[in-house]
Amino acid sequence: MQIIQLIAILVSGISFIIYGILLLNSLEMQNEFKRFGLEKFTKLTGVLELLGGIGMLVGLKYDIILLISSGGLTLLMLLGLGVRIKLRDSFWLSFPAFFLMALNLFVFFNAVKL
Repeated sequence: MQIIQLIAILVSGISFIIYGILLLNSLEMQNEFKRFGLEKFTKLTGVLELLGGIGMLVGLKYDIILLISSGGLTLLMLLGLGVRIKLRDSFWLSFPAFFLMALNLFVFFNAVKL
């Protein structure tokens, strides 16, 4: 495994574990989902982020878990970016979703090669 792929996996995994925990526990982040009109998906998204982040770290040992986790997180961030674009959020508010989508897409394509 290349060092850049390892760093991408660690950044993604740790980020999504943190985001998942925050989404499940932070009123500020939950209010963002209200603003998006997606309040009913807050807990589901938090759990998916948490599981995806854990899956990225477990994926360091098991390639299939890495493939599934990185693909799922890519899709989750694509949807998140779509919501941000629909709401006409600024570039800076949308950038984290774009960055994490691109990062997970990179990991996904590298995992396919394994």
